[in-house]
Amino acid sequence: MNKKLSILAISAAICMSAAADDKVVDPDSTGFKFTDIKLVPTTSVKDQNKSGTCWCFAGTSYFEDEIMRNGGDSLDLSEMFTVRYCYLDKARKYLRMQGHGNLSAGGSILDVPYVWERYGAVPEDAYTGLNYGEPKHDHSELDGVISGYMKAVVSNKKVSTAWEEGLNGILDAYLGKVPEQFTVNGKSYTPKSYAESLGLKMNDYIPVTSFTHQPFYTAFGLELADNWLWGQYNNVPLDELKAIVDNAIDNGYSVVWAADVSEKGFKWRKGYAVMPELKSEKDMEGTELSRWVQLSDKDREDEQYDIKGPVAEQKITQESRQQMFDRMETTDDHGMVIVGRATDQEGNRYYKVKNSWDTNQVYNGYFYVSEPYFLAKTMSILVNRNAIPKGIAKKMNI
Repeated sequence: MNKKLSILAISAAICMSAAADDKVVDPDSTGFKFTDIKLVPTTSVKDQNKSGTCWCFAGTSYFEDEIMRNGGDSLDLSEMFTVRYCYLDKARKYLRMQGHGNLSAGGSILDVPYVWERYGAVPEDAYTGLNYGEPKHDHSELDGVISGYMKAVVSNKKVSTAWEEGLNGILDAYLGKVPEQFTVNGKSYTPKSYAESLGLKMNDYIPVTSFTHQPFYTAFGLELADNWLWGQYNNVPLDELKAIVDNAIDNGYSVVWAADVSEKGFKWRKGYAVMPELKSEKDMEGTELSRWVQLSDKDREDEQYDIKGPVAEQKITQESRQQMFDRMETTDDHGMVIVGRATDQEGNRYYKVKNSWDTNQVYNGYFYVSEPYFLAKTMSILVNRNAIPKGIAKKMNI
């Protein structure tokens, strides 16, 4: 999921700094004290490291949660199996569109169910995707190789019959060959039969968003570069989007969350994301006003986001949210999983979110998102249809 500053660059920077510096922020130093109110059981935090595959780590984690919610075991399923098939199918579409499609590493919340339904799934130990001498995922070279290769293929006036075999050779070299069969607990599976054994039906999972440039209670192709599948998202009013998430968490369902994390109020190392209320000269007087008007725009912004604890936050409306999207202040950025609800020491409400940037962080790979941040910066969610309140589901005609 890419934007002004791509998620690949963000995640790589965070992971590299974590590897180089073992210092983890002390929770008491952030000024926030969070209390978990409701938590959904979830599997362990993973690390996408230097790969733009947050969408797959989020979607895979979510389906692992769904398997547990249905009474199954806590599993560790392969993200790179899904990533590999997305690379391949994305390249096929890129070729058919004569090089005008999206060929980046990014993807959407619909990509994991797409692959599981068509190609299956495998356990992590059957396909790690680490076939290039690194202990952690690093797709910087692979992404460049795929891009260069496909540009060369598309540039030919007549495409050869060997291009797909060549691409599969690249994927085999970096990620490994896909296993035709593997054994789990003494039983032999193919990727398709293993996915079927997990007991999930992909049509049970509903993508939802909230924007006013399309009619509510209809489905539309969300206009994002990473929506390479041209998937359809159900559009609902903002208050109902929030109601869906609240109902899901309260009833034991986690939620895939695609959102913008490039905001200055997103403080990964400190473990929270907030939307501070914007300061205005009309709210100041005396020496405070005199000092404020002398500050540069950068200094004002830095002060705005010098957060030392709970702050007054912006009041987000359907209109203000839409304006942020229309002005590209909110764009598709990162995929995560909402696994709970919480409050801070002043009673402000948050969602607890599971990330895929390893555990070397203040809350061991989780962070807390304020309700205003969620309302402003959510791009879309993926949720089990049974977690949607019946009244809203009826209006959505699902």
